[in-house]
Amino acid sequence: MRSMKPLQCVALVAVLIQSLSVVDAGARGGTSAYRILPAIAGETPNENTTALKVDRLNAAIDTIVPANATIERVATGFTWVEGPIWIPAGYLLFAEITSNSIRKLTPDGKVSIFLQPSGYKGTAPYAGKEPGSNGMTLDESGRLTVAGHAQRDIWRLESLNPKAQVTVLADSYEGKKLNSPNDLVYKSDGSLYFTDPPYGLPTQGDSDPIKELQVNGVYRIPNAFDQKPGTAPAREQLQLLVKDVPRPNGIAFSPDEKYLYVDNSGPKKLWMRYRVKGDGSLTDAKVFYDASSDPRPGGPDGMKVDRQGNVYSTGPGGVWIFSPEGKPLV
Repeated sequence: MRSMKPLQCVALVAVLIQSLSVVDAGARGGTSAYRILPAIAGETPNENTTALKVDRLNAAIDTIVPANATIERVATGFTWVEGPIWIPAGYLLFAEITSNSIRKLTPDGKVSIFLQPSGYKGTAPYAGKEPGSNGMTLDESGRLTVAGHAQRDIWRLESLNPKAQVTVLADSYEGKKLNSPNDLVYKSDGSLYFTDPPYGLPTQGDSDPIKELQVNGVYRIPNAFDQKPGTAPAREQLQLLVKDVPRPNGIAFSPDEKYLYVDNSGPKKLWMRYRVKGDGSLTDAKVFYDASSDPRPGGPDGMKVDRQGNVYSTGPGGVWIFSPEGKPLV
């Protein structure tokens, strides 16, 4: 995506990894990482590059995904990949959940293990199929913040060294363990918002024997950025903001932070939009888009927003892009 705006490039690479982990798994028996590239005169496609199928539903998509764009497979051989984050030093981190690891992809195409284990750290074998971590983001100091998934917490790496100190930002609500934090996003005031469905629990269901909370919520950690390295979570400050979304998953802010987007993976395939109040709480819940009637495989999952407010997300059949008004562009 050499000719695109940097944030658009990151967004597309990120959601491609997450969404195609759903779509590609059944077809290939494994998952891969992809990126979208514009067609460049004189450039010779390789065996990992193919034409990109784009359902151009609105002319505005032409300014985001150029004509004759291609899709390139940049890494393969994984079982279930999630949580991609572009690191400004020039590499990509993503979670390989089934191997309980965070992987590092460098520009030369090499993939290595950045951190293992990244989620569950118990001594007994994990009873479920997703023992690793999930979504990741960076705070304004560049510290990696991770949805612990099977570890059932939110944690921060104090530097981009896999052996750096780990600080747990949240692990329980009102004395009960979190389910399995899935995705997360910082607000510019240093607070952190995250989703907590049950997908990292052994059975991935609401009746899982170790599930302690009745809700699958969306939470806010006030002043997460300011938590001192190595200190315990401010458990009494954790705020439950949304408790009526059955399977909250991807989460992202609009560029002006007036809105928070949260998607719901099932049973309905929904993207929700909330107005963010001055105190960080949420109001005015609206369905941003409903794709429940779309029969194609896959559903709402990873999500990013570009500088113009366009929303990029996995959805039925692949990657969806919405205008700020909730109109599908592709």
